[in-house]
Amino acid sequence: MIKSAEEIEKMRTAGKLAAQVLDMIEPHVVPGITTEELDNICHSYIVECQHAIPAPLNYRGFPKSICTSVNHVVCHGIPSAKVLKQGDIINIDITVIKDEYHGDTSKMFYVGKPSVKAERLSKTAYECLCIGINMVKPGTRLGDIGYAISRHAENNNYSIVRDYCGHGIGRQFHEEPQVLHYGTPNTGLELQAGMTFTIEPMLNIGKRDVKLLQDDWTVVTKDKSLSAQWEHTILVTSFGFDVLTKRPDEVFNLGSSDISV
Repeated sequence: MIKSAEEIEKMRTAGKLAAQVLDMIEPHVVPGITTEELDNICHSYIVECQHAIPAPLNYRGFPKSICTSVNHVVCHGIPSAKVLKQGDIINIDITVIKDEYHGDTSKMFYVGKPSVKAERLSKTAYECLCIGINMVKPGTRLGDIGYAISRHAENNNYSIVRDYCGHGIGRQFHEEPQVLHYGTPNTGLELQAGMTFTIEPMLNIGKRDVKLLQDDWTVVTKDKSLSAQWEHTILVTSFGFDVLTKRPDEVFNLGSSDISV
C-alpha cells in the first residue's frame, strides 16, 4: 500500500500522461461528435504519442479505451455511436498505464453551453473533489474525507452516490483501500505518507439510487437525473498531498465563500 520513491516517480509519470489526455481531448468535445470518436482519438493519442497503454481496454471485459458518461450516466459509460448534442454534459474518464503503473483521472466537459442546473452540479462536484483533496495528509482518516465531501454535496441539495467509490492505485488499477465519498468523522483508515489513491465523488441532482444496465458496465441514475463526477489520483506526502494527475490550470483553491464543511 505504501509506495517507494521509485514507484511514486513512475506514478507521477503515468498521472501526468493521463492529465495530458484530458487536455488533448477538450477541443474535440463538441456537438455532433460521437463518444466512439472521442474514444478513438484518445486511444490513438495514448498508444501512438504517449507510448502508453489505455488501462480500461479489455479490463475485466470493458470494450473501450476510455469511459464516457453522458448526462444521467453516473460512471463507466461505454463509448458508442451516441452523438453528443448542444447542452449535454459528459464525464471523460482516463486511465493510463506507463511502465506498469497507473494514472487515473476524469473531468466534466460541457457540450456547447450547459444549462444553469448542469453547470452548478458540475461546479459543486468539483468543489467536493477539492474539499477531499485538501484534507489529505498523514493522520487524516478516510471517514473524515468522506464525511466532508457528502456534507458539502448535501448542503447544496445534491445526493452522493454510495455504490461506487475511489480506490487505491499503483501497479494495479484498483487496490486497497476503498475511498468512500461519505462517512463518519474519525473513522476509517488513517492516512500515511506514500499512500496513493483516487478521490472521485459522483453527485446526482436527484436521489442517490443508481442501476446497472444490461451491458454490465453503464451505471445510470434510477430517476434519470443528471450526474457529475471529477477524479484525481492523490499521493499522501509527509506534509499533505500531491495531485499526481493535476492539470496545469488547476490550483485546488478552497477560498470560495460558497464552500462550507
